[in-house]
Amino acid sequence: MATDIKIIRDEAGYLAALAAFEAFFDNEPEAGSDEGDRFELLGLLLAKYEEDQYPMPATGPAEAIRFAMDRKGLGQSDLAALLGSRSRASEILNGRRGLTLPQVRLLSKSWNIPVQALIEDVEAA
Repeated sequence: MATDIKIIRDEAGYLAALAAFEAFFDNEPEAGSDEGDRFELLGLLLAKYEEDQYPMPATGPAEAIRFAMDRKGLGQSDLAALLGSRSRASEILNGRRGLTLPQVRLLSKSWNIPVQALIEDVEAA
């Protein structure tokens, strides 16, 4: 297959690369093959574009959680369901309570929030 992978410079390029990347989802190519290399390169380009265009705020765990909730179309009730407590979700989002290590792990794994964005205030918990 001809290599037609290009740097993603705009939303149109992003959408085209995303479509090409998603085409591999039903039948992921073997790592190291030409198709596997194409799949991996597309993933790297998409991640870089998303990182540049939609950076995570560096203002603290509550803001990182809000940012992730906004991007995923989730609300405070979704956070409460994940953490098992409405009051705990409210306290965390309002900065009255820090995250525990198990909560950091849960949020990182469940919502793909970088651990570094969540651990800033863990010592204050």
